[in-house]
Amino acid sequence: MTELLARWRTTARAAGAADPASVDAAGVELFERWREPHRHYHTVAHLTAVLDVVDRYASTASRPDLVRLAAWCHDAVYDPRALGDQNERASAALADALLTRLGLPTAEVTEVIRLVLLTAGHVVAPTDADGALLCDADLAVLAASPPEYDRYAAAIRQEYAHVPEPDYRIGRARVLAALLALPSLYRIPELAARWTHPAHTNLTRELSHLTHHP
Repeated sequence: MTELLARWRTTARAAGAADPASVDAAGVELFERWREPHRHYHTVAHLTAVLDVVDRYASTASRPDLVRLAAWCHDAVYDPRALGDQNERASAALADALLTRLGLPTAEVTEVIRLVLLTAGHVVAPTDADGALLCDADLAVLAASPPEYDRYAAAIRQEYAHVPEPDYRIGRARVLAALLALPSLYRIPELAARWTHPAHTNLTRELSHLTHHP
């Protein structure tokens, strides 16, 4: 927690937040949300993984600190029973409230909100370098080794334990098909070259399992 909150402090201050007590309070609030007991994949580990990718490829973005703020906020509200993009909208609203409270300029808050909302469908315009970095980082797990990908898929199933198996298979298959149908799963050229093939292989394998196995 200490290391992650230190990263939050650095990012918030770089984006223009001035009051240390307010910055720390916002960081603790976000951290506690990511630690909620109903989360199995959308956890502190996912947040850390996203931030690590953002840090590694920060040079591709125009405002990497705003991408980092969006990473902190993008799944801060996560209710597996929510419908459609309700979680992303609620996370964007939380980002609005928290960052406004920290005194960030309206234009920067608006940009973080825009970035958070992109993670609902991961459709990014070709010229949107900041959106590309956030979405590529968010989808990095799809290109993991098959065992790691399977752990991710199992954790998602745990989050949706309340959904009966036939309904889950239909809903999850719809999500996977939408990811496979994206014009580009990854947009940063280096990541697209390295990650697209393994991600498509993983997604296709899970989709096949959902639709062909009882």
